[in-house]
Amino acid sequence: MTRPLRLRAVAALAATLLLTAGCTAHDDDPPPAATPSPTAAPQATGTVDGVGNPFGAHWDWSRYQQFEPYLRRLAGSATYEEISWCEIERTAGQVDWAGLDEIASRSRELGITLHLKIRTGVCWATGGTARHTRGAANKTESAMPTDLGAYQRFVRSVVQRYGPYGVREYAIENEVNAPSYWAGSPEDYARLVRAAAETIRATDPKALVVDSGISSVAYGMGVADRLVRAGRVPEAVSAYQAYFQRRVGTRGQQIPTVTGEAQLRRALGTETNSRSLRFLAVTESLLADRTVDVRQVHFYEHFSGVAPLLDHLRATTPAGTPIQAWEVGQFWRDGDGDPASRAAEMVKTVTLLAAGGIGEISWLPLAYNPNNAAGSEVRYGLLDPDGTEREAGRMLAALADAARDATVTPLPASVAGRLSGVAFVRGGQSTLVLWSAAKTPVTVPAAPGGRTGAVGSPLRAAGGGTTVTDVPVLLRADQPVERILATVR
Repeated sequence: MTRPLRLRAVAALAATLLLTAGCTAHDDDPPPAATPSPTAAPQATGTVDGVGNPFGAHWDWSRYQQFEPYLRRLAGSATYEEISWCEIERTAGQVDWAGLDEIASRSRELGITLHLKIRTGVCWATGGTARHTRGAANKTESAMPTDLGAYQRFVRSVVQRYGPYGVREYAIENEVNAPSYWAGSPEDYARLVRAAAETIRATDPKALVVDSGISSVAYGMGVADRLVRAGRVPEAVSAYQAYFQRRVGTRGQQIPTVTGEAQLRRALGTETNSRSLRFLAVTESLLADRTVDVRQVHFYEHFSGVAPLLDHLRATTPAGTPIQAWEVGQFWRDGDGDPASRAAEMVKTVTLLAAGGIGEISWLPLAYNPNNAAGSEVRYGLLDPDGTEREAGRMLAALADAARDATVTPLPASVAGRLSGVAFVRGGQSTLVLWSAAKTPVTVPAAPGGRTGAVGSPLRAAGGGTTVTDVPVLLRADQPVERILATVR
């Protein structure tokens, strides 16, 4: 699944407009230069032709001013925005695109490719009453539209409007395994995706259809379930333990301690986890029959969970299907890790995903919201709430610089068990992100033009070689990857 990543030139776009609908506007936001007509088509200029940097982020657009300087360091990456039919068309026939136009304009100005996640919500278009509301914007679950033809007309209008901005990927719904996001059945969801996919492809033949992105926890259950069904129970237990090492007990009996087969089967059989497995199966069937073009992954676990996740994805994803991680983060309730260790873990997570063939990796959140419902930083941000760059932010920006317009290459098998990481090859230069896979340091001998240093710090000449410990380092040399690592000891 490794493939070259290329970034085309990005032209500057239009003046700023109104902030997005559904986000909380701040008094210090820049004044709008021009407010578009709710029905006028956007006049986009310039092109974003592909994603040339696998490392990006997802952020709160209401804090765009604080984040803009850092976001420019992630040029060439991709991000996504979640939209809701019920929010954009609160009353039948009255559509307001202003907020989304602003997001599309600013994304292009940053040189960041925008994907859209199209949800229905609950309103006149679906009937019924919402049972779940979240956040200051009062977002609700989605329900099946009462009129699929009307839904398809809305989807068509989204693709027609934002295709000129360079939007080419459209996910249908979000984490449908959770009742707080999807009120219908797996069969309903499959029917909705097929209707949306037909419309998206008819409207823009270059567009790609993306699945909803099954939740991180549901993927972990899928990893274990597949191994159990294959009769590989000890592997299933080990994979569960690695994947959920920080989650046990955080959702009561939904993620219990598991030490053997009986406990694992009970965990997989709960109502919540059974539902997740059914939605994961439907998602994989939509990939198998090519209704969906791109697989979307969400992952918030310890980096030791990446290996079993990749094993599952390789076994259940059709050959040639792009896999993108639209949501990657660090879930750690009451986490006590210091900034250096949390930043190092972030590097290990995203580089292992990249080495495993995941083409786009968006960290979420860019900066946590101190006013969130949890009251603490459960998911770790790259930036402080005011936009100040953390060590983790500096490291991700360094990875973006190394990977931009480069070919992503896994480490050769010859160093397996001794080194972990990834390589980025651009021209005749190789940039490696490395850490020791064992408990002992590993020495990488000096290479022509070799420079080394901590990820995110200035590099120095590596004339005496590089000692690699469990803290990731960056090594750059004017040699092929195999030659740099040929005499590792």
